[in-house]
Amino acid sequence: MNKKFLLLLLTAAAAANLFLYPAAANDQINDDFAEVKLVLQYEQALPDSNNAIEIKFKLTDDWHFYADEKTTPDGMSLKVVAGGKGLVFSEPVFPKAQIYFDKFTNQKQAVYSGQFSVYVPFKTEAAEQTAEIKVSIDGLACSQQLCSKASYELSNKLVISKSAKMDKAAFEEPTPVAFAPGSAGEAKHIVLPLAILAGVLLNVMPCVWPILPIIVMRLVSQAEKNRGKSILLGLAFALGIVLFFAALAAVNIILKLGFGLGFQWGDQFRNPAFVIGMALLMVVLALYMFGLFTFSIPVSVGGNKQSGGFAGSVGMGFLAAVLSTPCSFAILTFVLAWAQTQPIPLATITILLIGVGMALPYIILTSIPKLLETIPKPGRWMELFKHATGFILLAIGVKLLEAIPEAKFINVLYYSIVLAVCIWMWSVCVSYNTPAVKKWIIRLIAVGLAVFLGFALLAEQEKELIDWQEYDSETIASAQRDNRPILIEFTADWCLSCKILDKTVYSSREVADLLKQKGVLTIKADTTGYDYPAAKAMKEIYNEPAVPVSVLLLPGKEEPIKLRGNLIKSELMKNLQSLTDVEK
Repeated sequence: MNKKFLLLLLTAAAAANLFLYPAAANDQINDDFAEVKLVLQYEQALPDSNNAIEIKFKLTDDWHFYADEKTTPDGMSLKVVAGGKGLVFSEPVFPKAQIYFDKFTNQKQAVYSGQFSVYVPFKTEAAEQTAEIKVSIDGLACSQQLCSKASYELSNKLVISKSAKMDKAAFEEPTPVAFAPGSAGEAKHIVLPLAILAGVLLNVMPCVWPILPIIVMRLVSQAEKNRGKSILLGLAFALGIVLFFAALAAVNIILKLGFGLGFQWGDQFRNPAFVIGMALLMVVLALYMFGLFTFSIPVSVGGNKQSGGFAGSVGMGFLAAVLSTPCSFAILTFVLAWAQTQPIPLATITILLIGVGMALPYIILTSIPKLLETIPKPGRWMELFKHATGFILLAIGVKLLEAIPEAKFINVLYYSIVLAVCIWMWSVCVSYNTPAVKKWIIRLIAVGLAVFLGFALLAEQEKELIDWQEYDSETIASAQRDNRPILIEFTADWCLSCKILDKTVYSSREVADLLKQKGVLTIKADTTGYDYPAAKAMKEIYNEPAVPVSVLLLPGKEEPIKLRGNLIKSELMKNLQSLTDVEK
């Protein structure tokens, strides 16, 4: 449903409710998600004196009012208007808002939640009288699932008298503060330097370490050249880094202008396919660190004594930025999320400044060649550094896999071994002197294995055709009393033949349809552990020593039919076909 249409409905409903049931004139209102109370600083006041009212809000958990009119849907931020005859009210003083990611607007929002107060100072100008203070409150209150248009009318009476005693205040009048959500100017003074700092920190992310040895050696070699060219190559490298973040800024602009969406850095890590890809990339980079393979950088990227070195520096900088991102989303999330709530020019500058921060150390190093003398010469330390980095990358890969469904976890680990073997075949099983035909045959086999087993292990698993029940002796006994046929498949997680049985027999639609047609109760008996009930039953009741074994318990037959191994399809079908079809 269109958000504006929804808000109009909420407004109309609230208006109808107020028309049918006018709000009572009192100093406190309770509804399903909020308690609101009006408190006077002084219940009696002298003529021509200063006073104030406090509106206390107490919201139910998970509910909030929107605070910033600029970003709130249709400008429905919390508004407080006070009035009273003979009283002059100042602007309301709101508390500092909290930042909250709002699913309704798909962006960060400034909100008020929990317990908070809004203060409205005023001055008494009338002579002695009893003045009625009226406060109107309007706003949009939301939880994670619901929104409600809130309209409240509160009132209280103030006695204005020359004999009034104003010695005991109910609260201290607050000092007016700047409205935090709208103070973009203040925020950017903090966030823009933070964006540069975040960029600098990207250089220490483990994911960029695979290219650091190359960068270091490149900088060392640049130190031996003339200073002018060294500076130019350093600037070209920095340009490559900034170009990557310019691409991110462009994506942000396209999403905002074209689709009205915000670029949520980190959303890609909610996609299992992306996470699996990044985890496998960490495995490949770890193998590179262990020296299992090397990759040649094209002349235009690797650089040479010709002009191609400048293009190479740009390419190397872009690659360094790309490699830093898998580990840096925690840092980037905050800056990018803030940028999405700002105007496009400010958001673009913020994202670009992250790139500038990442490029800054390289600009300094190439501009001051003496600093390069502090970099140790390539040697054994670099090999040890690379090996240690490889182990860190493997740990990062495993950490990434925590975000994928548990059912895929083992398959991804198996495929990482397959991928490692294929890379070993590609690089180690051939050498420079290997005949070309033999070399490409081996490499084609490696690619074929990687692709074939990738589809087999990583492809989406089809939904099981058979409605398996967990092993339970009482369920089996009840089915036997009802003369219902029963199929028990004894299996285990560590049993490879059991996996083959599932693929070749129990994933067959022909078998699944026959089981359903005959009304067979299907039991998946897990014997992975010695103490599992199914493992005990397999040995003590059915006298079977190993899996896989399928047991048929058929009405009218005292002895169970045992089908051992995984080549059982024809015999299973034969026994099932002898049964009577279940009545529909």
